[in-house]
Amino acid sequence: MMRMTIGVVLAAAFAISGAAQDVIAPSGAPAVAFPKPDRPVADIVSPIWHDEKERDDAGEPGQLVRLLGIKSGMTVADIGAGSGYYVVRLSPIVGSNGRIIAEDIVPKYLQSLRQRVRNLGLQNVVISLGEPHDPKLPAHSVDIAILVHMYHEIEQPYALLYNLVTALQPEARVGIVDAFGPTSQHGTPPSLLRCELAAVGYREISFAHSDAYLAIFAPPSVVSRTRPEEIVACKVR
Repeated sequence: MMRMTIGVVLAAAFAISGAAQDVIAPSGAPAVAFPKPDRPVADIVSPIWHDEKERDDAGEPGQLVRLLGIKSGMTVADIGAGSGYYVVRLSPIVGSNGRIIAEDIVPKYLQSLRQRVRNLGLQNVVISLGEPHDPKLPAHSVDIAILVHMYHEIEQPYALLYNLVTALQPEARVGIVDAFGPTSQHGTPPSLLRCELAAVGYREISFAHSDAYLAIFAPPSVVSRTRPEEIVACKVR
């Protein structure tokens, strides 16, 4: 019954435009309600890796799928989808009963990704143009949200994390992949990541690492997330 209800919500939120669809969702809390991060924000670059084979050889997708438990029928939101590396690899895993929401704040990335999705004939992918403070995803639509090698580029992390909660299912998980290192060098120190997510009310579940790391968090509920005026920006330690 829950899955059927969510399907109705999703159907109402998507405007059909060929194989790739566009998400239509209301805006969340405004950026001005939240503190800015007390650390550098890296410039947006895509892709960070030289080619997709390099990422495949590193084995990152398999670890992410396994540790997050991504499977058929799920809705996965790829926040900062960029060129669509994960979009095209997760689409067959979630299958025809699942959905991939490819979100980014750079229109030209989404334009290229939309064409890639159409060329590949991926019928379970939808496109979402978000904002730096708000992914603008349909309420209660997401089982898994991933933020891969882009957390350090988020201009408004507290606002984005707060607004993301609305889109998540009660048992949803958020997986963040990033490099060890300062945000100015396209990484995020794990202690800083934990502090920023905890400031909004997220709870860490697991942490795995090799060259990079995958941190998995459980989100707060809509009512238990920290109020914007109570959030205190974390300092780099």
